[in-house]
Amino acid sequence: MSPLMTGVGFIGLGQIGKPMARRLTEWPGGLTVCDAVAATTESFATRGVAVAATPAEVAERSTVISIMVRDDAQVIEVLQGPDGILSTAAPGTVVAVHSTVEADTPARLAAVAAEHGVHLIAAPVSGGATGAANGTLALMVGGDIEAVDLVREPFACFASLIAHCGPIGAGTRAKLARNLITFASYAAVGEAMRLAEAAGVDVALLGEVVRHSDRVTGGAGAIMLRPSARPLDPIDGLHDVFVHARSLGEKDLQLALALGVELGVDLPVATLALESLGAALGVPHQGPPTP
Repeated sequence: MSPLMTGVGFIGLGQIGKPMARRLTEWPGGLTVCDAVAATTESFATRGVAVAATPAEVAERSTVISIMVRDDAQVIEVLQGPDGILSTAAPGTVVAVHSTVEADTPARLAAVAAEHGVHLIAAPVSGGATGAANGTLALMVGGDIEAVDLVREPFACFASLIAHCGPIGAGTRAKLARNLITFASYAAVGEAMRLAEAAGVDVALLGEVVRHSDRVTGGAGAIMLRPSARPLDPIDGLHDVFVHARSLGEKDLQLALALGVELGVDLPVATLALESLGAALGVPHQGPPTP
C-alpha cells in the first residue's frame, strides 16, 4: 500500500493534539479521531472526518496511529485498556506516542506492542500549539528506522523537522533534555523580571526586547553547536568564541548580581549560572570564575 493511502488515527485532541490532527484532515488515506471529551470531536465530524468512540475503533480503521494524551497512565490505557488500540490493531500497525512520558515507558510499551505485531515509536513534539497549527513542529523520534519511515509522510503534515534520535526511548530522552532548557529558562525569566521590576524597568517592554533579540540570535539553542557535552579542545574553532562568550556572560552576571544586592533581590538562578557557565559552554575554568 502507498503511504498516501494509509489510514491515520489520532487520539487526544487537546491544546496541541487538536491542531496536529487538523493538519491531517485532508490526508488521502483518511483520518479517524478520538477523544475522551466527545464535544472536542464535533468540529472534525462537520468536516467529514471519521469519529471513533474508542481507541480500539481507531485501530480498526488506521495503520498509523498518533497518541497525544496527558501522561503515562493515559497512554497505557489508550494502548492496553479493554477498548485499547492493541485489542484490534492489525499486525504492522505503527503507533506513535507523542506525549511526554517517563524515559523508560516507550521501551516497555514497545515490547508489549511487539507481542501483537504492532510497532510502537515515541515521537514527542516541540513547538507548542502554534507550531502544531502551522505545521512546523519538531518531532524527536525514537524507534526502528522502518517504522519511522512509514510515518514520515503523514507526520510531515504537522512537523517540518522529524529528527530520528535513535532506538526506542531516544526521542523521549531528547524531549526531556529539550524541556529542561525551556523550563530552566522560564525560571531565569521570572528572576530577571523581579530584578527589572525592582529597578523600575517596564517589564512588558523588556519582554518585547527579549522576544525581538531571541528571534535575531536564535535564543539558547544558538549555542548548541558542539557535537558533545565534553569540554572543547583548545584547537577547536569554537573554543575561543566560547571563551569570549564565557567572559562576557560572567561579567554581565556579576553586574546583575551586584544590582540584586543593591536592590535586595535574591538571584539564585543567576548565582548558579555564574558558577556553571564555563562548564556549560564547554570551556570550564580551572578554578572558580574570577570576579
